Amino acid sequence: MSVDEKTVRRIAHLARIAVTDDDVGPLQGELNAILAFVEQLGAVDVSGVEPMTSVTPMAMKKREDVVTDGGRASDVVANAPETEDNFFLVPKVVE
Repeated sequence: MSVDEKTVRRIAHLARIAVTDDDVGPLQGELNAILAFVEQLGAVDVSGVEPMTSVTPMAMKKREDVVTDGGRASDVVANAPETEDNFFLVPKVVE
């Protein structure tokens, strides 16, 4: 895949980068080099290689997944301007 001038300008626009006419050529070369490298990576045979999230093996820290009320409702609403029975009171918005 190669990138043309129009695509370079579109990418620059989407990235909100001001690109002069003199910058389009070098950027086009850099983007084409990046895409060529990505195509090389796609050609690598990775069958039999287990996916990993880190280069060093580590066990994920897990906690027991338990639903609780938190036990801190009064602390949560402590700074609210108005509350009632540990609920926030807000003005009516929709009639």
